[in-house]
Amino acid sequence: MTVTTYLVYLAIAVPLTIWVARTLSRNGRIFLVDVFHGNEDFADAVNRLLVVGFYLINLGFVTLFLRGGSVVVDARGVFEQLSVKLGIVMLVLGAVHLTNVWIFNKIRTRSRLELQTTPPVPPNDTVQPVGEPRYGY
Repeated sequence: MTVTTYLVYLAIAVPLTIWVARTLSRNGRIFLVDVFHGNEDFADAVNRLLVVGFYLINLGFVTLFLRGGSVVVDARGVFEQLSVKLGIVMLVLGAVHLTNVWIFNKIRTRSRLELQTTPPVPPNDTVQPVGEPRYGY
């Protein structure tokens, strides 16, 4: 029963990780394009790197977390161990996702503040001191 638990765990955790990564990649692209001021090539490159990192972290965690602490002897034990393992995997997936969103939101906020500090157009005239005549009417 322990081997069955391992197989069911992997059969659920690996596709779940792949589905989350693809969903985040597809829906996060718009956010990354905004973060990088419309530079789609750069946003796509960062998106691909994030997906690779997401896979490495989460599939590595799934693999390390495969080993159980006790021997499973019946169907109840299978469900109990699977619920704990899959619950923790989902919490880790969510934590990694929220961390990524938080970091890129910080980058986005900072870049928007920088855009607000620069004038939209360069000045086209200078202000003359009071009392000096202006030439070139």
